[in-house]
Amino acid sequence: MKPIAVIGAGLAGLTAAAELKRQGLPVIVFEAGKAIGGLAASFKDKDGFSYDFGAHFISNRLAGALGAAETCRTVKHYGEAVLLDGRYRNYPLGLLFDTQLVASAVKAKLNPAGTSETAAEFFRASYGSALAEKVAIPLAEAWSGAAANQLAPSVGQKFGAGIVKSIYLNVASRVTGRAVCNGYSHEMPESARVYHVYPEAGLGKLLEPTVKAVQSCIRMKSPVERVIVRNGHIDAVRVKGEEISVSAAISTAPVNVLPKIIEGTDALNHLTAFRYRPMVFVNLRFAGRHILPDTMLWVPDRTQRFFRVTEAPVSMPWLAPQGKTLLTYDLGCEVGDDIWRMSEEDLADLCLEGSCRIFGEALRKDYLGPGGTLRTPIAYPVFMSSYEADRKRFAESTGVEGLYSIGRHGEFAHILMEDIYWRTLRRMRDVANYVRSGGPRGEKVEPATEADTALGLRSVLNRAVTG
Repeated sequence: MKPIAVIGAGLAGLTAAAELKRQGLPVIVFEAGKAIGGLAASFKDKDGFSYDFGAHFISNRLAGALGAAETCRTVKHYGEAVLLDGRYRNYPLGLLFDTQLVASAVKAKLNPAGTSETAAEFFRASYGSALAEKVAIPLAEAWSGAAANQLAPSVGQKFGAGIVKSIYLNVASRVTGRAVCNGYSHEMPESARVYHVYPEAGLGKLLEPTVKAVQSCIRMKSPVERVIVRNGHIDAVRVKGEEISVSAAISTAPVNVLPKIIEGTDALNHLTAFRYRPMVFVNLRFAGRHILPDTMLWVPDRTQRFFRVTEAPVSMPWLAPQGKTLLTYDLGCEVGDDIWRMSEEDLADLCLEGSCRIFGEALRKDYLGPGGTLRTPIAYPVFMSSYEADRKRFAESTGVEGLYSIGRHGEFAHILMEDIYWRTLRRMRDVANYVRSGGPRGEKVEPATEADTALGLRSVLNRAVTG
C-alpha cells in the first residue's frame, strides 16, 4: 500500500499520523523545520520568566486524549474582562449590569433584522447596537484588519457560547475551584468537568506521547516542494527533488499557500485570495502581580495599538518568579508595516505607554523590561465576505480527490487546540475510507497489519535515504 503523506508535524499533523497508524495505514510525516510541534513551545529566560508560543490554555479532556494528563497541573482560575468606557467589566456577568447594553440587546431580540449579510449586521442583531459598536465590532476589526461591513457574518462563530451557557460555566468554575473551559471547544460539549490544565514542563510536553507513537514515520527538514495531481487525484509528493508515490496527502499548510505547491491542477487557485492576519506578540515584565483585573483583558479602544492583554501568571503563577508578572500584548498588523518593522525596544515602549494610559503612570516604576517579541505572518483566518462562498465549499472538500486539509491554518477556521484534535480525528475517518476503498481506482484494500505497516514504511524510508 502506498503511504499517506502528512505535511507538517504540528498538533494536527501528528494527530492525523497517529490515528492513521493506529488504523494500520502507512504514513510519512514531512516536516520542513528542525522542530516538532509547530508553535507549541515554551522556554524560560535567565530571570525565571516562562514564555509560551502557541496556546496558553489546554483542557484536561485534550490532555487526556493525547496521553499527557499526568504531566499537567490544574489551573484553578481563569477569567476575562473588557475595558469599556474606562471601566473593567467581567465577561459575561459584568456586562449584564450595564443597563444600556442590556436594553440594546433586548431591543435587538424583540425586533429581529432578518438574515445578516456582514459581520457588522450579525453583531448588531445578536448583541444589540450598543455592545456591537462598543465591543464586538472594534475587536473584530482589530484582529482581522478589515472593516466589519466587509467581514462575513460567520466571524461570529469565533465568539464563545451563548450568555446563559457562559453564566453556567462561570458559576461552575467558582463552585469547583477549577478554571472551567468556556468557549474553547465547539466540537465537544463544555461542562463543569472540562477545565484548563497546563503541562508541567511546558507546551512541548503535551505532544510527546503522540510524537513517540509516530517517531519512525517523521522526516525532519523535509519540505514538500510539490503535491502532484494526476488524472484528477493525488498521486505523489516531491521532497528534496525526490518523487514519492502516495495514496493521499494531508496538508496543514495555510490554504493560500497550498495552490503554490499543487502541480497538475488549477482547482485550488481561488484559495490564493484567502487572507490571514499577521500578528506581533509583545511580552513585558513587571514587578508585582495582578496588574490586569483578570487573566485576559480585551481592549476595544481604537486609539490603542493592542487589542488584548494577557497576564498568564494570574492563572498560572509558576510562569513568573514570585512577586513578578508577565504581560503579553496582541498587536494586529500587516507584514512590512510600521508595527511589523518596529524594533523590540520600540514595541515595548509602545505597549508600556498604552498600559500607563489604562492603569496609570505608577505602572512605570514596576516595569522590568521587555521579555521578547514574536512575529507571525499567519495568525488568524480572515473571513471576508468576498470569498465566503468559496470558504464554505472548501470546508466541505478541497476539490481534489485524495487531498485533505487539516488544522487551524489548513482548514481556514477559527478553532483552538481541542477542536483541532477532534476535527482531525473525524477527517481521518474520511481519509481511511478513501484509501481502503482503493482511492480513484476503486480497488478495495484490506487494513494492513502492524507488521505490514512497519515493513512498508521501512521500505519507503530506505528508498528515500538511499535514493
